[in-house]
Parts: sequence; structure tokens; C-alpha cells
Amino acid sequence: MSQHSYEEFEEFSDRQSRRARRRRFDDERQPARGGRLTEEERGRLARVREDAYTEPTVPGGADRYSTWADADRGPAPHPNWLVTELAAVDTELGVLKTGKEADVHLIRRGLPDRSRECLLAAKRYRNDEHRLFHRDAGYLEGRKLRRSRESRAVRNRTSFGRNLIAEQWAAAEFAALGRLWQAGAPVPYPVQRDGTELLLEFLGENGEAAPRLAQLRPDPDELHELWLQAVSALEQLAGAGVAHGDLSAYNVLVHHGRLMLIDLPQVVDVVANPRGGEFMVRDVRNLAKWFSARGLTGDILDTDRLISTLVRAAELP
Repeated sequence: MSQHSYEEFEEFSDRQSRRARRRRFDDERQPARGGRLTEEERGRLARVREDAYTEPTVPGGADRYSTWADADRGPAPHPNWLVTELAAVDTELGVLKTGKEADVHLIRRGLPDRSRECLLAAKRYRNDEHRLFHRDAGYLEGRKLRRSRESRAVRNRTSFGRNLIAEQWAAAEFAALGRLWQAGAPVPYPVQRDGTELLLEFLGENGEAAPRLAQLRPDPDELHELWLQAVSALEQLAGAGVAHGDLSAYNVLVHHGRLMLIDLPQVVDVVANPRGGEFMVRDVRNLAKWFSARGLTGDILDTDRLISTLVRAAELP
């Protein structure tokens, strides 16, 4: 948010007060209600509108030009499969998943002549009228805002505050994915972030998303191998000082036999967040519960020992 935007905010409030004092007639149409956008989201929407006027026709029947130039980009070196040319276009192929806080769409990014292309998952956080962000207070502990006005807006859950929360979720997930991907953790590559839209590596085949762990019925050997992968992933997260925060068999994919963690907007810094250790323990127990229900037993499923290992890895007291 720019420095002068606070003055604009005061002017906005004064205008709203004057409007509220004006008497409205019974048959007069009521004004539309809408939340204030953050500077970043306003800029993103302005670019979209500008593109709509200046580029009435996108080549190849696509929906938009690549937003790579204006977005925050994932860690370098960028994977070879990723199309980064600014002449590339994005084509919407459908919805992969709908959720409480965000929807995930499938996008094909490629050059207009189709000589190079890749599939991406576009995760888009919903506007403040539909976003739920259930149980967000505990996750937001330890996250800092630069301005007191922003802190108050988030604390009071004003419409502007909810827009700020959305950008916090998107920024936190993008940063966590980049950090974990660089550390070798099993997460999709974070391609870019543009406001509240994340573009991620698509995990699947021929446009069909990889199955969630919850959908599988693995045999005993496969179950054992997947649990070992889960333990390794949890150790890598703890070593990076974070917990997933909402881990379960429903936000883990199995892609080419490899367990992949997804949905990390609520990622928790286990040191900065006073409840960090609590979130870590809950992640372990939620995931272990699924493996136990599928028949995994014995010492390998010793959750108390695993939690002790994770606490040491995270250097928690």
C-alpha cells in the first residue's frame, strides 16, 4: 500500500459519511456494497482491464497473455518444462477443485503456435464476499503487518481486512512453497504469484489431477512406502521450521508413486507462532489416523516418537 493511500482512505471515509447522512427515497436504488481492495489487488485488476481494452483478441483462441512479466516469480533456476516467454498465452481448460477459500483451475500456457506449452494449476482466492477463512485466527498468529491500520482491519475482519487476509494467505503459501521446493521437499513448484492468484506446477496426467491420498486403497507394501515418504516430508517441514497446519489425507496427492503436499496457505512458523508445536502435533496425528485406518500398525506408526523427532528438528523447547 502506498504511503499516500492513508490520506485517500480518510477521504474515502469522509465521502462515505456524507453519503450515509443523505436521505434516500423509498424507490431509490441502494448503492452496491463492496470491500476495499488492497493496492496490489487493485493494480492486478487494473492490468486485467487495460489488457481487455488494448488486446481485444488474444492469439490462438487463448483467454489472456501470460502474466509472467508482472508477477512474483518462483525460485530460480526455473524448471525446463516451464514456459517463460512473454509472448506466451494462457488458456483456461476447466476447474480442478472448488474449496472454501479458493478454487483451482487448469491452465495451458504456451506459445501461440503451440510449439512449447505446459499445464499449470491456477489457485484463485475468492473475493471477500464469499471467502470463509474458517479458523484463521490461530494461523495468523506470528504474522506481522507493517501498518497499524492494516492490523486493525485484519483484527476487526472488515471487508478491507479480509482482502488483506487473502493476500496474506496467497503470499504465505507462495513463500512457503518456494522455500520448501528449494529444500527438496515434496511440493509442487510455485510458478508465480499475481495478487491473490497462484500459478503452480500441475500434478497429474493429460489434464487429470493426480489422486488424493484419501482416494487410494494401497496394498500393505505401498502403504508402508507412503508412510515412510510422509515421515520424510514432515521431517523436512520441521527442519525448515514450519508445520503444514492442516495436513490430512485430503491435501496430499500421490503423483507417479510420490507423495506430494499441497494446500499450504495456513503454513505455520512453529517458532514465531505460540501454537506452532500444537499444529505440528495435529498434522502428525491426522495423517497417522488415516494410515492406521488403512491397516498400518506396529512400531513404524509410533507417533509419539515421530513427534519427538520433529520437535528436535524444529529446535522447539
